[in-house]
Amino acid sequence: MKVEFKNQINTLEELREILGFPRELVQKKSINFIDGHCKNFIAKSPMLFLSTANKDGSCDVSPRGDPAGFVDVLNEQYLVLPERPGNKRCDSMVNILSNPHIGLIFIIPGLKETLRINGKAILSRDKDLLEKYQINGKCPEVGIIVEVEECYIHCAKAFLRSKLWEPETWLEKEQLPVVAKVLADHINSENFSSEEIASVLSESYLKRLY
Repeated sequence: MKVEFKNQINTLEELREILGFPRELVQKKSINFIDGHCKNFIAKSPMLFLSTANKDGSCDVSPRGDPAGFVDVLNEQYLVLPERPGNKRCDSMVNILSNPHIGLIFIIPGLKETLRINGKAILSRDKDLLEKYQINGKCPEVGIIVEVEECYIHCAKAFLRSKLWEPETWLEKEQLPVVAKVLADHINSENFSSEEIASVLSESYLKRLY
């Protein structure tokens, strides 16, 4: 059911009148290459979120994780993200084929600031390039190569508000969503019970990470 919302903001002028403008520190923090600080941050990050959109503007954000430093910095302008086995939807890569623009947020556990990188991406199946990213003897079939256009540190406010890294705020295991049940209800088919889905997930996590 469509909902009508009042007092919509429709122009940049309206938005700036309400929120104002960034101060000089924020305006000047962005750089257009991977410097030593960014390289060091990437080397310590085991998790990132990858944002893409297709040619029509439909968006997707997807997590990527591996041992810290899994994203390879080739030089000041390019980095490589090895693509590991997933569910074969390939949402990010399908989007890249029609729209190369990409955004990345790198996270280091315990650090409240993040590193944001924006640029353009291509897909590569260059075996000579991808061979160095093998884990457990398995080489990725595809790599996402990002041409970096913008890098900057994002402040800690979101992590401070959410208290993400404070274990005392975490839910008890019994309070967490039961993912197999969620999937069973969403699929809504007699062919997939929550117990069967739980078994499939468990096997996938144990045997098909790489």
